[in-house]
Amino acid sequence: METLITNGIRVSVRPSYQAEHSQPRADKYVYSYYILIENLGDQTVQLLRRHWIIWDSNGSIREVEGEGVVGEQPVLAPGEQHEYSSWCDFQTSIGSMAGAFLMHNLEEEQFFHVEIPLFRLIAPEVLN
Repeated sequence: METLITNGIRVSVRPSYQAEHSQPRADKYVYSYYILIENLGDQTVQLLRRHWIIWDSNGSIREVEGEGVVGEQPVLAPGEQHEYSSWCDFQTSIGSMAGAFLMHNLEEEQFFHVEIPLFRLIAPEVLN
């Protein structure tokens, strides 16, 4: 699991190759990822937006931006956490993702970014 703390928010990511949804002979590799967001600070925050940068091993770069995560804009009081799972597909067996969340400190009315740690996506057959 990859973990990073930015501005009192800890983001942990655990990726997983989805063999049942992948078709390597057709250059289709599907990965899921589980994300845990924890408010380690002393003020309430809300996740407003996400921004992903997605690389694959053929040099392709994609960016994904949007509101919230999987249709939600969670509010996290001090000590609270939010978890979700999502997925991404690739045309190569190796890729990586990183990004940031735009957060809003609801008590100080300030906006700030929280980094999502870089994590690698590697099909198991590549490692053998």
